[in-house]
Amino acid sequence: MRHQNGRTKLNLKPSHKKSMVRNQVIHLITYGSLTSTKTTVKEVQRFAEKMVTLAREGNNFNARRRAKALLPYKEEALIKLFTEIAPKYVSRPGGYTRVIPMGKRMSDTAEVARLEWV
Repeated sequence: MRHQNGRTKLNLKPSHKKSMVRNQVIHLITYGSLTSTKTTVKEVQRFAEKMVTLAREGNNFNARRRAKALLPYKEEALIKLFTEIAPKYVSRPGGYTRVIPMGKRMSDTAEVARLEWV
């Protein structure tokens, strides 16, 4: 039984999954959209929503420090998150991204979805 198991494993070790999700969130912040399998998009969506909620607090030292701990790879992505993306969602209570299903992939029939900002 899978009671109270909220996260999917994505067939990866925890450290690899963590770094992959971080890199995909950086891609989402940088380019505005992300196309991947549906389960991967759902995991990235959870992390991205938390990052925007954190950045909505404002561009103060503590929020920047906490965001830097979660996304340590690219400073440019953090700057864009705090200056461009988060200010658009200050009055919005949640739901900053949307998942658009794009059908099945030809090679392995995996469900593909697109994640983008609302």
